[in-house]
Amino acid sequence: MSFCLRLLADIGGTNARFAWQDAPGAPMRCIEVLPCQGHAGLAEAAMFWRQKNHLPMPESAALAVACPVQSDHVQLTNSHWSFSIQALKAQLGLKQLAVVNDFTALALALPSIAPAYLRQIGGRGEQPFTRRAPVALLGAGTGLGVSGLLPDSRGAWLPLSGEGGHVSLALHDETQHRIWSVLQQRYGHVSAERVLSGQGIVNIYASLLHTGPGPAPDWDLNPSAVTALALEQCDPTAREALLQFCRWLGGVAGDLALTLGATGGVFVGGGIAPRLGTFLDESGFREAFENKGRFAAYLQPVPVWVIDTPSSAALQGVATLLD
Repeated sequence: MSFCLRLLADIGGTNARFAWQDAPGAPMRCIEVLPCQGHAGLAEAAMFWRQKNHLPMPESAALAVACPVQSDHVQLTNSHWSFSIQALKAQLGLKQLAVVNDFTALALALPSIAPAYLRQIGGRGEQPFTRRAPVALLGAGTGLGVSGLLPDSRGAWLPLSGEGGHVSLALHDETQHRIWSVLQQRYGHVSAERVLSGQGIVNIYASLLHTGPGPAPDWDLNPSAVTALALEQCDPTAREALLQFCRWLGGVAGDLALTLGATGGVFVGGGIAPRLGTFLDESGFREAFENKGRFAAYLQPVPVWVIDTPSSAALQGVATLLD
């Protein structure tokens, strides 16, 4: 059963995006981004947003959350927020509540994203979903999300839910090994997310400073400050850090394509890649994507699309859970 008066949310480690639907299929409105640090928890943020926009109590809600959803207790991976699904349902007076991983929600939205919001980097020239083949999805933001879609026998697409951002990081050259060594000493296990996230950009930059003759590293920099140093001030260490970020992203994307057999293409979401613009295209991303030895030819025709939508596509995906 589908209920009207819907609250939709895409909750990351830094921000929570809320939207309202008056009925199934209705346009989203009252879309707003709230900082997670500004609110004690999800329920408090949702109530603040609802009251600010003079909205009634919702009948149903669907939440995309940046963490695994394995039980009633949900703990955001990169945020202090946590909640009980059943308690939240009662607290908000909901008749229906769906909770899913944020990149699973984004995967559900992929077939509905207009081509105008996709920028292709290499591979054969075709529109997404022109063939019935698996597609892969990853994206760096506060963390590193990973998902994908598999075609089923009925013509639909089945989303994947996993934590691929926390796989062990693969190394491709001496510079990356040097960065990895610093991070291994600092963190122990070095996951892909340790370099492919906002903090990951800082981690790469600080590691390069740590092993070089320059100033002592600052591990608490804002990622946007490192990006500005690289793109606006042409700082050589910051630029090398951003290049390494892009190459690692390409390598992990290629690994994911091989793992899923994603011959239907790879989508790159998250908040970082779209902001890099053509820097990503020219960074060696595609070369790292295809650099898989005997399977380079397997990946050469696989298209990669960077998602650059004006609002959270995950909100559209999570809405489908209520239908």
